[in-house]
Amino acid sequence: MNASVRPFWPPLAAGVALGATLFATFLVTGHGLGASGSFTGATAWLGDKIAPGAAHENGYLGPMLSGNPLAGWISWELLGVLLGALLAAITSGRFRVRVDGPTRLSGGRRLALALAGGVLSGFGARLARGCTSGLGLSGGAPLAVAAFLFLIGFFVVGVAAGYLMRRTWA
Repeated sequence: MNASVRPFWPPLAAGVALGATLFATFLVTGHGLGASGSFTGATAWLGDKIAPGAAHENGYLGPMLSGNPLAGWISWELLGVLLGALLAAITSGRFRVRVDGPTRLSGGRRLALALAGGVLSGFGARLARGCTSGLGLSGGAPLAVAAFLFLIGFFVVGVAAGYLMRRTWA
């Protein structure tokens, strides 16, 4: 291991820090953490720019049209998470640009699979009315049953998909 690379946080310390961040977010803003809503807001905004009439009449995107997506807190939260992750990776000596995945697949196929998985995860987050951070963390904190059902389903599907991917492409 490179001497300049810092070790990961201990899981317990990371969990306590995440819990404290979630608690502070509830106290300061009145709502929890989330990320997928920023992409939905940006999609509605882009749809309004491309086809204004169709976007406003769309039963799903229409209610989300409230001006610039950067006016919402969730977009700034996501930007902060991205910048914070980048800063943490750089300062810990762990920043690398690489494509991981099955070695039998080319980098392009790995990226295509990652994109497909991301699109499916985003679609699932919209069906569940929240992503793992929004529904799982922020819903699990007040012990919402939907959050626990979502997390159980998320992990079961993740384990099954991981098994199938390793068996098929590893």
